Amino acid sequence: MRSIPGVAVLKNEPVKVLLTGIGGGGHGEQIMKALRLGELKYNIIGTDISDACANRNRVDTFVKLPRATDPRYLDEVSALARAHKCVAIFHGSEPEMMVLSRSRSILEGEGIYTPVNPPSVLDVCQDKARTMAHLSLHGFRTPKFLEVWDLAHLESWDTLPAILKPSVGGGGSANVFIVQSREELLTFSKYLLGVCECFILQEYLGTPDEEYTVGVLFGKDGALINSIAIKRVINNALTIRTQVPNKTGRREFGSRLVISTGISQGHVADWQQVRSACEKIAATLSPIAPVNIQCRVVDGDVIPFEINPRFSGTTSLRAMAGYNEPDTLVRRDVFGQKIAPHFPYREMMILRGLQEFALNI
Repeated sequence: MRSIPGVAVLKNEPVKVLLTGIGGGGHGEQIMKALRLGELKYNIIGTDISDACANRNRVDTFVKLPRATDPRYLDEVSALARAHKCVAIFHGSEPEMMVLSRSRSILEGEGIYTPVNPPSVLDVCQDKARTMAHLSLHGFRTPKFLEVWDLAHLESWDTLPAILKPSVGGGGSANVFIVQSREELLTFSKYLLGVCECFILQEYLGTPDEEYTVGVLFGKDGALINSIAIKRVINNALTIRTQVPNKTGRREFGSRLVISTGISQGHVADWQQVRSACEKIAATLSPIAPVNIQCRVVDGDVIPFEINPRFSGTTSLRAMAGYNEPDTLVRRDVFGQKIAPHFPYREMMILRGLQEFALNI
């Protein structure tokens, strides 16, 4: 028998959890790595939509599931979790997050803990224009922004450089552009309106040297547990989505204008000002699961430019520093362990590369 202070005695066998979307280098893979670093020992039933999944040999059981848009998806996920007596389901992709969010009460009614934010949080955060409007409404400084549905909307925009990106979707920084002139603004606006219904136009602010990815962790009761900030190191093909020479003449932006990718690395430290600001931002959403905020510090102000209402692409990096979100939630929300608010973790620099796997299929 194994005991944890403040927790009911656990049997020697590992805690069984279901983790979806373990392929593709997304947050599912990150949760998997974090669970392997957890205080508890886990038996992971991992799923993906493809048998050609690099992580299939890194979980205890691998199962191929249909896409989240398939009508069979929810029934198959639920049946799989029940068959393996899983205590929790973790989503590893945004389409699955949306399905599980709508069905969380059903799953938890079956005794399966499902750490996912409610649709009210997803509706705000997955629409970049709504995110900016929400932040402005609550008094937070944001980049100047405009939602564009028609080229005529550009007539009121007079701030350059600027960033263009789809209001909804566009995961992994897809279809994100930097413009420095009216000509570029018109060219890329025409392109974006050809591939998506609308896009958001945002003022370019700050430099990549002061960009942070910040996780704010909430329990299923809505209580704030902790936060962590990573000051990003944006210096290679893994971390730079787009960069262009700065032709604006504005020296405060540095020599190059840069948009980062969804792959983060960098310096884990206290970063108290950044964490405190992001805790206040996240609290306005009333979340019940992790929230991740992308921001830059400009003239001493923390300015958010995107919020992801889920586990982060840096979940495993945080776990390496002793800030293990999925393990913390299982210990707290499933087994009732008391977690000290703002528990300490380690300062460190964490950098990333590529790793290859030979699979037995």
